[in-house]
Amino acid sequence: MNKKVLSLVLVLLLILSSFSFAFAEDAETTKITVIHTNDTHARLLEADGGLGFAKIAALIKEAKASNPNTLVLDAGDTLHGLPIVNISKGENALKVLEAAGYDYMTLGNHDFNYGYERLVELKDMSKVVMLSANVSKDGKNLFTPYAIKEIGGVKVGIFGLTTPETAYKTSPSNVEGLTFDDPIEVSKKMVEELKDKTDVIIALAHIGLDESSVVTSKQIAENVEGIDVIIDGHSHTLLTTGMLVNNTLIAQTGEHDKNLGYVNIEIKNGEVVGRTAELLSVEAAADTVADPDLAKTIEDIQAANQPIFDEVVAKTDIYLDGARENVRTKETNLGNLSADAVKAASGADVGFVNGGNIRIAIEPGDITKGMVATLFPFGNTIKVKKVTGEVLSEILEHSVSGYPATQGGFLQVSGLTFVFDPAQPVGSRVVEVTVGEKPLDKAAEYTIAINDFMAIGGDGYEMLIEPPIVAELGTYEEIFADYLNANGTKGIEVSGRIKVLEAVVEEPAPVEDPAPVEEPAPVEPAPVEEPAPAVPAPVEPAPAEVTYIVVSGDVLWKIAEQYNLTYQELAEYNNITNPHLIYPEQVLKVPTK
Repeated sequence: MNKKVLSLVLVLLLILSSFSFAFAEDAETTKITVIHTNDTHARLLEADGGLGFAKIAALIKEAKASNPNTLVLDAGDTLHGLPIVNISKGENALKVLEAAGYDYMTLGNHDFNYGYERLVELKDMSKVVMLSANVSKDGKNLFTPYAIKEIGGVKVGIFGLTTPETAYKTSPSNVEGLTFDDPIEVSKKMVEELKDKTDVIIALAHIGLDESSVVTSKQIAENVEGIDVIIDGHSHTLLTTGMLVNNTLIAQTGEHDKNLGYVNIEIKNGEVVGRTAELLSVEAAADTVADPDLAKTIEDIQAANQPIFDEVVAKTDIYLDGARENVRTKETNLGNLSADAVKAASGADVGFVNGGNIRIAIEPGDITKGMVATLFPFGNTIKVKKVTGEVLSEILEHSVSGYPATQGGFLQVSGLTFVFDPAQPVGSRVVEVTVGEKPLDKAAEYTIAINDFMAIGGDGYEMLIEPPIVAELGTYEEIFADYLNANGTKGIEVSGRIKVLEAVVEEPAPVEDPAPVEEPAPVEPAPVEEPAPAVPAPVEPAPAEVTYIVVSGDVLWKIAEQYNLTYQELAEYNNITNPHLIYPEQVLKVPTK
């Protein structure tokens, strides 16, 4: 009897195990949708050129209605940028994120612009959880390192990463006492912590893909096993369908909410079996109706701010060029005006404004407080320091070290002129400097007016940390408005304060026309037998390239830009040893992408 019962139990167990196996085989796939943004820089309104968060809120609701298993993430540089947010020191942005339905955000370098103490205050004001696993103070995490959220029966682990460049890509005083640990090593620890507790691991990262950065998201993916998706920011990179690196999908939307990111993750039996990324652009969402509740929230914020922003503080009779690509690579009239204002207010020998501090261009007409706040959004104050001519030379060398790439540390100047040669090695590019009307004396002392960001080593100006402060003034926006009211726009024209030695493009030597030659009398050709038809040799397919013929005035980087290349790539492809020296009628081979 016992044997019969035992046999029956064994049979039943086998049957149940078979059913269980069959069930596992037929288990349904769970789809999780991740909606994400990055580097919005306080662009809350559709009028700012992006989707606007009222539309984003509507799209989030639409996605959740279609798939309740939806997670909403932001990859940082969200809490600072435009006056609508700056005036509240980030609080208004958090109000909007929460109302739109965001779950988690990580912290970008510009989110620290109010000082880390303000971020600590803000993290307790919102249901949107701030994640960062590699920011610490006195050996302890300053923010929540990771979270585990169960969605549709799937456990999703999300950990945050902040670029170590924050140490100098915000004012160093904003992060004094903080440590930014190596994102690769921290990611390894996070994966080890989460792998047995979760089915999906997401890194919410403000790291980026800029090759000049100290570490990139691509490097994290290459060196860390087990991250399913990296929701990325910082480099403002547009990844239309994501980037798959070492079985990790990297997704990024570009900037300023011009696109909304969607990542779809498929999970079956506790394993990720599929991942796709796509973007919804401003154009594609043109017919989306803004969420009325969030639109009302933003309207209320605007109404509270508007009387302050509408105050006219100055006027201009000309267009003031503050375009990002210009103020970070060359002299502009707005750069001159800003530097002149700083020099005049301080009485220093030289006035500097870093191009990264100038955020907009200004059309002729009234200039309001809101426009000035947008022009100079960081609230920087002016410091006057005493430096040697040697240090002044180092400052100028650092200013042009990234040329021709756009660089926030590129300086607009007043009180000096200088010439640089981009063909020379970094650190040896500046070939001529005049301060006032005299050549730079490296042994002499000069006073320079800079902002508090540069004064403590921001934008890599470490040579400015040690020189003593001899005076302090108010903010850029105050000084700029006062100077413009008093002086207008006279004398700010682009006039050669910054000169670039372009590569010499040699004109070909003139060729004399040959003497006329008498044509010979026509001769009847002898009949020729037609040859047998030849069998054509197999022809190799032509490489995917086009040709470009250099004309006078061309420079390599401009040619490369036309074909979505770097000048280094084009030089290497054509075996050009000196990319700053090309010639008219030179034939360049250009690879097509």
